[in-house]
Amino acid sequence: MEPIKMKQIRVSFNMISVIALLALAVGCATTSSTQNKESMLVASGFKVITPKTAAQQQKLQQLPPGKVAMINRKGRTYYIFPDAAHNQAYVGGPREYQAYQQLRAANNLANENLETAEMYQDAEMQWGAWGGWGMGWGPMGMGLGPRRF
Repeated sequence: MEPIKMKQIRVSFNMISVIALLALAVGCATTSSTQNKESMLVASGFKVITPKTAAQQQKLQQLPPGKVAMINRKGRTYYIFPDAAHNQAYVGGPREYQAYQQLRAANNLANENLETAEMYQDAEMQWGAWGGWGMGWGPMGMGLGPRRF
């Protein structure tokens, strides 16, 4: 009877551990994404503004989280990225927003290139399972090599 109880406890502990690690990984991924956006905004020239009044804090809370919002005020256009968790906002004009968009595009392109390189590396690693190209291809076969065709 005792070994069965121990096994149940161990299985329960393992399940709780897996769930906790999964929650931690998801939390870190979300934080990393937000921190990456904030870093790009600062690099693009956005200024960090801390609300000083209750009305400003309320406006900060009303902005869509995780997105840059466009605000027109007194004939000028502002772009605001709220960070309600840290009670601050990143504010820039059209020039800073354009620099942010270019930085995001360059970052996405770099990420796509990295993913493509990893994909090609993975594909290259799998060719051994095919046993090579076989007869007819390569330096001694029909497809490639000197004096073919």
